[in-house]
Parts: sequence; structure tokens; C-alpha cells
Amino acid sequence: MSTDVEQTGEVAGEEPTALKRVMGPKLLLLFIVGDILGTGVYALTGKVAQEVGGAAWVPFLVAFVIAMITAFSYLELVTKYPQAAGAALYTHKAFGIHFVTFLVAFTVMCSGITSASTASRAFASNLAKGFGLDSDDTNLILLLALAFMALVAAVNFRGVAESVKANIVLTSVELSGLLLVIMVGFYALFAGTTDFSRTMVFDSPSDKSAFLAVTAATSLAFFAMVGFEDSVNMAEETKDPVRNFPKMMITGLGITGTIYLLVSLFSVAIVPVGELGKSETPLVTVVEKAAPNIPIDTLLPFISMFAVANSALINMLMASRLLYGMAHQEVLPPFLGKVHAKRQTPWAAILFTTALALGLIAYVSKASSSATETLGGTTSLLLLGVFTIVNVCVLVLRRDPIDRPHFVAPTLLPVLGALLCAFFVGPWTGRAGEQYVIAGWLLAIGVVLWAVTWFANRALRGKKTYLRDPEELAGDDTVN
Repeated sequence: MSTDVEQTGEVAGEEPTALKRVMGPKLLLLFIVGDILGTGVYALTGKVAQEVGGAAWVPFLVAFVIAMITAFSYLELVTKYPQAAGAALYTHKAFGIHFVTFLVAFTVMCSGITSASTASRAFASNLAKGFGLDSDDTNLILLLALAFMALVAAVNFRGVAESVKANIVLTSVELSGLLLVIMVGFYALFAGTTDFSRTMVFDSPSDKSAFLAVTAATSLAFFAMVGFEDSVNMAEETKDPVRNFPKMMITGLGITGTIYLLVSLFSVAIVPVGELGKSETPLVTVVEKAAPNIPIDTLLPFISMFAVANSALINMLMASRLLYGMAHQEVLPPFLGKVHAKRQTPWAAILFTTALALGLIAYVSKASSSATETLGGTTSLLLLGVFTIVNVCVLVLRRDPIDRPHFVAPTLLPVLGALLCAFFVGPWTGRAGEQYVIAGWLLAIGVVLWAVTWFANRALRGKKTYLRDPEELAGDDTVN
């Protein structure tokens, strides 16, 4: 690995930006950790165990390796092009095809919607658990999930002043829940109520081979590792991103990967796989089982609610702002770019993304036996597709040298990353077919909107449909 960074002072590698550089290394690390932690491990640990039995830690380990390899590609690109548009910008610089850039941006937006929808289901399950309601009542969970998503839309519409310092508090709460599970795990270990022999037992209820079962579970576990890619959108607000991003992203992924491995190991060692897999609040079940005489199991559902609520809000903020940015650049219908005069929030984009999320939640709740697993898996599917392209972009953009130092990933890593991410997109992983259906319909909506806009631009305005400023896809400063 070569960082190719000259130690010439704090501003080495900084480029001019209209944004204030407020994030030092510690704040960047907390942002990355906070962005990764959240819904995935809180909601899907049991579903992963259901696929592979006691070896539930293996899919999390494989997902961590893939995420780390892809992170190296993001590090090369973000230190080479320290701007806020992320994967869409890298795709545009690599290929220069506006429609392909749009598809990548729309895919990222869709991943935010499916991720927030997953969080809403997890929130509803934890809310029911925390208040002693019937968490097995599917209609109740559906109503709670829909109500929660409507609440997120209301907060989004009102305007959320995102503060990096506020993220410290949110991250601390999310982290406390996982550390609580780990502490309870050690308590159970010393009390002699764990059975770590179960963590070496592979068992697939559908009689899949070990390889197929692990790949299917990894496709799901990968949902817990996503989030690190969002940090590149903070490049223009990070002090000396060339020097700080590599250290902090690798450290952040290492911290979260370690936490996830410990949580998955203790979960299986404490709770039998059958019981763990059936639970919609698996970590609450772990705490209840490990420490039945300590009244902390009533606290964890509320910590879990806070963690997944934060994930939902962040993802819906991202999705609505990205949709607004695409409409603002006239590659989507202009009405989606409307901003509320008083609140200065993109109300049309908020309504559109919320409608998609509500429809997804309702459809999956009725059509799937495991809504959380389906929505989480669809998020992984969409992002793995984006990560495949990002890994390829690294190799293509090696032909575009810049005359300042930046992080350089070993060539083997983006090649391996592209192959691995592409592999886990395919149906041979055992991924449920409905995940492809959902992803396909979401992208089809984007293509139809692009086509409508293209026709309107050409027929009514005599204009071409293209992204004028791909580096500004996340919106502009007029939106809070």
C-alpha cells in the first residue's frame, strides 16, 4: 500500500471549496463508525444465523473483507477527487456517459430508500417489544412501520440541520447498545451459560452446500457493513482529506468489523440458532437470555429504536437530496426539484421518496415472509452493484493522473473488489428472487422518469438531457 502523501502540513492535498472544513481525524472517525453502525446488525443477526447455523460470524467476516477491499478503492478516488458527489462523480469521470452516471446516482438513492424501509421495520419491531405489544402481529408491525416512515418524512420536511457534533451523540447511543450486548456476552461467558461449540456448527435449513449458504448469508450480512461509502460526501468538509481519510476509514471499518464479529459470536453462543433466527429483535433476545435477572433487556429495545431511527432519517435525507439534485440538473422532472418557500426543504422530493418507501414497506410486508431480510438484501444488492462500478472506476481513472499526492490502492485490490462485488450481485448466491424484482422496479421508475424528462426537454424546450455539474448531485446550499 502506498499513500503517496507528502507531510507538508495540515493543508496538504486540500483543494478550494465553498464549504467549511470542520472535520478533523477524530470527528471523521466518529462519522464513519456512526454511519456503518445501525440497522443491519440490530435487525439481521438472526436471519444470517438462520442461513448458516452457528457459523453466523463467517458471513460477517466475509462481508467485512469485501467492504475493506472496496474502501481502498473509495480512498483512492476520494483523495484524488475530494468532492462530495461520491460514486456518481467517479463514474462520470471514468466513463463520461451521462445516462450511466444518472443510473449510478439513482441506484444510490434507491439504496437509501430500501435501507430506510428496513430500518422502519426494525423500529416497529423494537417499539412493539419495548412497550410489551404483540411483535408477532404483522398488521400491527406494518402500521407502526408506516407511521414511523411518515414521521421521518415530517422531520425531513421540517428541515434537519445536520451537525457533525450531533453525530457524536447519535453514534455513542448506537455504539452503547452493541457494547451492552458484548458486555452481557462476557457476563454469560464467565457465568458459564455460553456454548461456543455452536459457533463452529454449520447448518443450512434449506440443505444448501456450505459455499452457497455462506454466500447467501454474506449477501445479507453485507447490509450491516454499508455506510462507509457515505463518508466520501464529507470530503469537502474534512481537514486534509488526503491524509485523514485513509487512516480514519480503515480504522472505522476495523472497529465496526470487530464489534460485529463479537456480537455474532456471542449471539450464537448464547441463543440457539432456531430461536435467534425467528426473532425480529435478535439482540434483545440475546440480552434476555444471557442476563434474565438483570433488568437491562428493557433498555435495549429503545437503544435499538434510536439506532435504526437515526439510520432511517440519514438515508431518507440522502435520498431526497439526491433526487432533488437530479431534478435540479434537469435529468428528472422539474417538479421533483421544488423547494418549500419557508422551510427551504425539497418537499416534492421528500414526498416522492417517502411514497416509494411506504409502498415498499406495504408490498414487502404482504408479499414476503421476512420483510426485513428482503429489504436489507435489496439494499445490499443495489450497493454491491455500485461498488462493482466504483472498483472498475479506480482502474480506468489510473489513466487520469493528477500532479499532487494522493492515496493509491494496490492494483490487486480494485480488481479483486470488482470481481467479488459482481459475484455477490448474481443469482448464484442464493439471493431471493424478490430482491431482484424490487431493485428492477425501482430502477425502472428511474429510467421512465429520465425518458419522460428527455422527451420534455427535447420536444418542449429544445434542450439536451445531461448532467451539467455531476459534482453537485447532492443538491446545493439552498436546501437545509
